[in-house]
Amino acid sequence: MKQCSILRTMLMSATTIGTVGSLSAYAEQATTLAAANVAAEAEADLTQDVIIVTGTRRALSIQDVPINITALSGEDIAKERIDDIRDLAAFTPGLAVLDTGPRSSGSIILRGLGADDTGSFGSNADNALATYLGEVPLYLDFKLIDIERVETLLGPQGTLYGLGTLAGAIRYIPERPNAESIEGYAHFRTAYTEHSDDLSFVGDGAINIPIIEDKLAFRTTLGIYDEAGFIDYTRLLKEPGVSLPQQFGADYSLGSAEFIEENTRVDQDVNYEKTITSRNQLGFYPTEWLDLNLTYAYQKTETGGRQAVGDPIFGLGDYDAPWRYLEPSERESQLFALEANVEVGSFAKMVATIARTEATVDSSADVTDLLLDLDYDYELFPAFSGYTDSDQEREQLNAEVRFVSDHGGPISWVIGGFYNELKLDSTYFEILPGYPEWAGFERPDEIEYASFVDSTTEEVAAFGEATYQITDKFQITAGARYFEYTAEVEGGQALPFFQDYPEINFRSRAGDTSDDGVVWKFNSSYNITDDVMVYGTYSKGYRIGGVNRVAPCVLPLPAGQNLCALPDELSYGPDETINKELGIRTTTFDGKLIFNMAVFQIDWEGIQLAGQTVNGAIGITVNGAEALSEGFEMSFKAEPIDHLVFTGSFGYTDATLTADVPGLLQDRPNGKVDVLAGDRLPGSPKESGALGVSYMVPLESGADISMRWTAAYTGDVLTRVGARAFGETLPAYTTHNAAITYDKDAWSFSLFASNLFDEYAITSVGNDLSRTFINDDVASRYYARNVLTPRRIGLETKYRF
Repeated sequence: MKQCSILRTMLMSATTIGTVGSLSAYAEQATTLAAANVAAEAEADLTQDVIIVTGTRRALSIQDVPINITALSGEDIAKERIDDIRDLAAFTPGLAVLDTGPRSSGSIILRGLGADDTGSFGSNADNALATYLGEVPLYLDFKLIDIERVETLLGPQGTLYGLGTLAGAIRYIPERPNAESIEGYAHFRTAYTEHSDDLSFVGDGAINIPIIEDKLAFRTTLGIYDEAGFIDYTRLLKEPGVSLPQQFGADYSLGSAEFIEENTRVDQDVNYEKTITSRNQLGFYPTEWLDLNLTYAYQKTETGGRQAVGDPIFGLGDYDAPWRYLEPSERESQLFALEANVEVGSFAKMVATIARTEATVDSSADVTDLLLDLDYDYELFPAFSGYTDSDQEREQLNAEVRFVSDHGGPISWVIGGFYNELKLDSTYFEILPGYPEWAGFERPDEIEYASFVDSTTEEVAAFGEATYQITDKFQITAGARYFEYTAEVEGGQALPFFQDYPEINFRSRAGDTSDDGVVWKFNSSYNITDDVMVYGTYSKGYRIGGVNRVAPCVLPLPAGQNLCALPDELSYGPDETINKELGIRTTTFDGKLIFNMAVFQIDWEGIQLAGQTVNGAIGITVNGAEALSEGFEMSFKAEPIDHLVFTGSFGYTDATLTADVPGLLQDRPNGKVDVLAGDRLPGSPKESGALGVSYMVPLESGADISMRWTAAYTGDVLTRVGARAFGETLPAYTTHNAAITYDKDAWSFSLFASNLFDEYAITSVGNDLSRTFINDDVASRYYARNVLTPRRIGLETKYRF
């Protein structure tokens, strides 16, 4: 078989029995292995249940890579029912994901490198880390089905990857087309969620079809998710603009039972998830030296509201929300990619990728409280309320080419180039039912405020690193990256009440910014014995700057409402990290015990912080502050007797400011609030960890019964820096998952439970407690608390062929 085909087949077969968490290990091997030798090494590793990873751009056992890398196999992803990135944090020390439900992909923080307030709407993108599907960088959160493994690399990775990384990288490695045999699977799952009136259903499957033996194959994956919600919106307006949101003079009860019945309605289980996802790959292997892979992926997610509840002072239930409008969201994503693997003689291997991703987010939210807080006397209209209509389009084009040495000898190298263009276009409307007619405006569309923002960011980079194998046990690696970027923004704002219907004339302006820089990496490792290795890394990471997505102010400012950015608020610069890390990896008792540990210290400068515009207090990004994050991560896997496996991981992260930032925060009664050196950063726990046990009982019939239990601990989280300015400390919580599975031949059947003891926990907070107030007899409902998914019990079956 051709060398590329041997390597491809070896990588497709690299699966494990147990979770191998946070296996910090040996960096890039200096001597490049021929494909046949790599395959033989992989086969030996598989007997020890060790995952083969490609995080260093070479196929190596995870125990042979000297950077801090975590890997979860496709088998463990399926057994733990990890559907997307929100479920990964429990199994990845150093990774924190604030679960805000299916309305977004959640807020992701690596090693405490987050400084913004938590939120209840979540986030659909994060430029502090790089996310890859195979070799394609993207901002999309695809479902984890038909995945070979997920790799998480902690620490800056800019000398090996196209995307620059401030904190690390997450790689989804999909199963690839196989031109040798028909294969695939079908999976179905149903579950009951506590506090919900509906059942959940999930169905997914994949089929691989060889078209021309050893030359051409097609692999397609389809998943359908119909997950039940459990949040009830209990104060929705029956007729916006006519129904009264609150009884005049009432307290936080919002009115008598009769008033509530007359003016509001209930919509149950609004935070449901309806997702359809598909990934289609055509693999073409025409020669011994060329592999081509063409991918089209699609995903669409719909939900009816936030996975959040209001302040308890409203007297509602644990899973009830007080907002006046439903807050639906629809996210649709597409990916087109071409990947080429080329053997350049015996000199090097080339990997080239070109990809285009498109994503749209259409959403709506209750904006009543924001408008009332502007003190424009909107409350004089008794039926006043408002909602938003927001549309965002994201288009990304990127190309990467990378050469990996294959000539042998004590020196090996990786060198590459990268181009990325990101376009973001958005429109935003605030709509006030009934208000224009009451106030005497001729505006049948009832649009009170409108804005648009279009931005383009372009980045080019050259990167690479080289390794010198001084002895069989000792190696050193050095790498560098040069980058430059430009960012442009055009935006406009309009106040349609003061314009002739149906026109919306925007007052617009433009701005731009640019910068360049160099980051670097030094790494070394030493094998004390064949089973004990130590390593160290000293590296610099960065995150590019950009333009704030706020309409620029038109100067001089016109009379009336102005929600816009002044010239010095239009853009922000890069921030950077200096990462120092030491790690040890051990494999003992003939592979029965694996223990790994890493300690780190990260200096973070020029932090991109959440600020506000002078006009309208719109959220923007500003530079400022310095911080230090330090801690350790450890994991183990033990098999004391056959078929009994224990796994565990633990991470400790202490991330704090090292300099004062005057006036960073703002609360309603006090205005600007200072934060001080020593204040803890928000959004991630100091301590987190997981402990799991699995036991398999082989039966005489040839079937297996396996039992699995996992407990995951999430420590307390601050909602604002230092919990200042009415910030909070969200309490720690522990969840338990359990499953029992019957496996025989191609079939498996499972009974499972997640959050077995129905733990109630707050996972994130929107706004702060200063937003709970009564102003002009109107009770604010601005504040929100995201909650953990309650107990879910279900059945599933899977057929493999």
